[in-house]
Amino acid sequence: MDTPEIAIIGGGNMGRALIGGLVARGAAPGSIRVGEAIASCREGLERDFGVVTTAENAQAASGAGVIVVCVKPQDAGAALRSLRPQLAASRALVISVAAGIQVSSLQAWCGPEVPVVRAMPNRPALVGAGASGLYAPAGVDQRCRDRAEAIMSAVGAIVWLRAEEELDTVTALSGSGPAYFFYLAELMMQAAVELGLEESTARTLAVQTLYGAGRLAHESDGDLARLRAEVTSKGGTTEAALKVFGAGEALPALVTRALTAAADRGRELACQFGAEARR
Repeated sequence: MDTPEIAIIGGGNMGRALIGGLVARGAAPGSIRVGEAIASCREGLERDFGVVTTAENAQAASGAGVIVVCVKPQDAGAALRSLRPQLAASRALVISVAAGIQVSSLQAWCGPEVPVVRAMPNRPALVGAGASGLYAPAGVDQRCRDRAEAIMSAVGAIVWLRAEEELDTVTALSGSGPAYFFYLAELMMQAAVELGLEESTARTLAVQTLYGAGRLAHESDGDLARLRAEVTSKGGTTEAALKVFGAGEALPALVTRALTAAADRGRELACQFGAEARR
């Protein structure tokens, strides 16, 4: 990475995950400054990672080549407007992980000359196994894109998107997706208890199956249909269960409806957060 100094604005879960990932990849802790209002969070970050923290965002951003905005969406406008004079002088790259805040709002707050990239990570970033969708408008050069990719890949896999609107689908798929898998595993556990297993036994098996299936998919070529077929013997137990899941194509249609609902809600929140932050 060619960025000597990085400012993280917001030291909550995602900020902490990025700091941990960057340090684990060899970034010097002294090259990372964190703006965080809560004293206990600052103390924890300094203790755990050796990074420099401050209650003042402007102090954290001073001299940074990249500024990563990890605050709540409703706080992003105020945070970036306060940094606008510094950004106008430094032209630092701004990476926003504030869900739903669109490029147009980011550019309005930062100034049109400041390069901005939107990133949509997910909660597994907390354990270095995240999935992030990235989008940069046409004016952002390759050097900035490389910097954004290097930073966000510190917490997992990244994909570049062709259009900003695709971030709504990314939110529905990978952003909210862990909850879908947890819910299915939870239902499987409950069904196993109803069929006679002890709850602790069912929980252990459900969690380990969730983990193991994820590893198999991750360490393969990603052909999910093939992986499913390899577990499904003709006339066997898995086939019997899958026939119930797919009866009348109910599950495929339900999944499409669910992701559509999540994407639609993401668009609604984007409008809401943008309007609130501009007031």
